[in-house]
Amino acid sequence: MTKPVFGSFSSLYILTIFMSCSAPKQTTAPAAAPVTVPSTAPVPTEAVAEKKEDEFMVKLFKTQPAMFSEILAKRKDLNVQVIYTQIDRSADGSPTFTRHSFNSGNQYFYPASTVKFPVALLALQKLRELNIAGLDKNSMMITEAGFSGQVATYNDPNTADGKPTISQYIKKILLVSDNEAYNRLYEFLGQEYINQELHKRGYDDIQILHRLDVFLTEQENRATNPIRFYDAANKLVYQQPLQVNKKQYAKRNDFLGTGYYSGGKLVDRPMDFSKKNRMGLGDFHDIVMSVVFPQAVPASQRFDITEEDRLFILKYMSGYPGESVYPSYDRQEFHDAYVKMILFGSEKGTPPPSVRIFNKTGTAYGQLTEAAYIVDYDKQIEFIVAATIDCNTDRIYNDDKYAYDSLGYPFLKNLGKLIYNYEVNRPRKNKPDLSSMKFSYDK
Repeated sequence: MTKPVFGSFSSLYILTIFMSCSAPKQTTAPAAAPVTVPSTAPVPTEAVAEKKEDEFMVKLFKTQPAMFSEILAKRKDLNVQVIYTQIDRSADGSPTFTRHSFNSGNQYFYPASTVKFPVALLALQKLRELNIAGLDKNSMMITEAGFSGQVATYNDPNTADGKPTISQYIKKILLVSDNEAYNRLYEFLGQEYINQELHKRGYDDIQILHRLDVFLTEQENRATNPIRFYDAANKLVYQQPLQVNKKQYAKRNDFLGTGYYSGGKLVDRPMDFSKKNRMGLGDFHDIVMSVVFPQAVPASQRFDITEEDRLFILKYMSGYPGESVYPSYDRQEFHDAYVKMILFGSEKGTPPPSVRIFNKTGTAYGQLTEAAYIVDYDKQIEFIVAATIDCNTDRIYNDDKYAYDSLGYPFLKNLGKLIYNYEVNRPRKNKPDLSSMKFSYDK
């Protein structure tokens, strides 16, 4: 038996229980248009249907009652949702996926910073669609203010030359979940383009309607800034005027909790999230999967980015703040596990050298959410896990009484350890070749 890296869970005990459990039936993936797949892109042969909840995850949690009995008993109250995707390889390396779910459905939760991930992908896609000579992710991007509530951005002190760029904003989003970086990309894309492109790809339930960490009206969030791009010779190559989205989206009825604070006073009714961002866990999981395994989803569902851009995303998804030169981060404040909640929770540790976590997290209003593709190069394991949990146990919003430290972070840490240790001992006919998922970081 291979010795686990994380924790003291009895992996053999867990594995013995599940050797007798039947997995969900596998089904062939939807037919997709033929594409040329780069040699570095894993090519799956099959995908599987998902159940809202299956026996596998319940039994897995029951192997560690001290850590998961509360989760099992209060899954609805805590709005705990988990999607765990096993990956098996054929002799030629083609992957097959088996998806297990726990309490996964359409129950609303506030997605927080997880919406930054599809926005980063769409920014790269839009640059490719514009197809303008001298315009790419490293071109200088100047953001003007042209509407109420807007801010201008003319420089970035955390770049070598002080120039703000799409690539720099994406790095900040993936390394430390920077809100301002997301806001600049939201403004480059425009509210209409973001939702149009996500809905076109079958993510009909997603609504990305606002910037983050700034209080603006609905109309102010519909309006996005004038933007200019300059090439390496400081020549203007693209100019985008102020945009205002006039499209109306499906009305929602997303209310959470029993009360909330507004203006220092308690409002004794559920808080209305119907005009806030929405992205379900299944969609988030599938968007991450579409980047790691482009052919795991139909061609119509993939983002139109280059292979170079896909690898750029993967590099900084898996990178640590301290490995970045531009932007540069203080390793004491932005430790290696800063945005790696699955496996580490709130620990300020350094993952083992053989482990990389390709992920995106979100934290706000008491909700913790993460989706991650996790690999261990030495043990030759890989899996995908997405999870969310509501830490607002008193059901009152804006009171700053969220059980992140006592409930949320421990849950995500223990969930990651549980699945990781199960994967270490799960029998595989063929080990994966993970060489394409190794990257040279900036330092």
